[in-house]
Amino acid sequence: MYFGFIPPEVWKGFILAFKYVYTWSPVWLPVVFIISGFRAWINYRRQKFWQKEGSVLLEIKLPKEITKSPLAMETVLGAFHQGGGESTWIDRIWKGKTRARFSLEIASFGGNVKFFIWTQLKHKDNIKAQIYSQYPEVEIYEVEDYTKLFYYNPNKNNLWASEFALTKPDPYPIKTYIDYGLDKNPKEELKIDPITPMIEFLGSITEGHTVWFQIIIRAHKKRRLFDIFGTKEDSWEDDAERERKKIMEKLKVAKEEGSFPRIPSKGEAEKIAALERSISKFPFDCGIRAIYIADKDKFNPSNIGGILGSVKQYSSLNLNGFKPAGWMNDFDYPWDEWFNRKNKIRPRVLEEFKLRRYFYSPWKCKKFHGSKSFVLNVEELATIYHFPGSVASTPTFERIPSIKAKAPSNLPV
Repeated sequence: MYFGFIPPEVWKGFILAFKYVYTWSPVWLPVVFIISGFRAWINYRRQKFWQKEGSVLLEIKLPKEITKSPLAMETVLGAFHQGGGESTWIDRIWKGKTRARFSLEIASFGGNVKFFIWTQLKHKDNIKAQIYSQYPEVEIYEVEDYTKLFYYNPNKNNLWASEFALTKPDPYPIKTYIDYGLDKNPKEELKIDPITPMIEFLGSITEGHTVWFQIIIRAHKKRRLFDIFGTKEDSWEDDAERERKKIMEKLKVAKEEGSFPRIPSKGEAEKIAALERSISKFPFDCGIRAIYIADKDKFNPSNIGGILGSVKQYSSLNLNGFKPAGWMNDFDYPWDEWFNRKNKIRPRVLEEFKLRRYFYSPWKCKKFHGSKSFVLNVEELATIYHFPGSVASTPTFERIPSIKAKAPSNLPV
């Protein structure tokens, strides 16, 4: 017996496939259970480890004047490159240890823009020391986690979220503060700070609207790859070398055909130089994401365009840039609406933002997250997260009223 709309040959094929799977179930079913159990164990041990470690959220309040270039933030972020903690399988599997991870955050609450850094408790003092060493005029406070104040209610709230992926392979750099000339410390009125469009957008949203940007980072380490010849280690630098060889191979083919000059074009030379510069600095695994929350009667879809547009200035057609990926960007089919899939995934999305567990999420699949983590070097990170000067003049951007200074040495006793 078979369904009338299915040809007999196809139906017989289904039956045969089912019998084959059922026959071999004693082989593959235990493997599935073992893999699932192993993953559940790892997630459990990591959760226990993170609970034991503890975390803290630091708010950085900025003065009216910051004269330093993003190079100062590059120096600060260099101290975040910590690759220890998971050197042995006992650390990784039995104890659930992970590399130190941090979250660099910019949030807007109805236009009130704030800078935060989320970290494990043991790194708190080091982070404070690093920031004060470069920005002695800022103020740093331990604050309650603002994400805990938000809960998704489908009858009351609307929520949109997106991750960002790179438009080209990791080694190609985005447009950095050096490309904007900020490494030369120009006068404040002449600065073109690439973070300003994001600050201006975040400052423009009105009361009742909330936007968060999170940049989750950890030190990049070599990957261990398995093949028929054994194991080998692969790194970001190896990826850059492969990209450089691709460019050189194209030049070689062009030389043989005689259709192009024997020297690289300006664009090809710039790509090779950019790759070499990119891998000369500390690399970080990164996950960048944004979320927009508002009551249903206030939710404004144009703010989604504002979020996506606030990272356009880091993009370059011949090098790299950011594009939206995952979460709310993939639910475009009619059946997604029929099964109300967006409302089912929104609580999980909010949970991901609250726990900052990007690299170790149990929901780490392409449909949910959209992409794997990518690599940015410390220069690129300092470009997308640094403390802007007065060139960012958004009225709602909260700053310290005055700059702290030492008392004169000639005051009477």
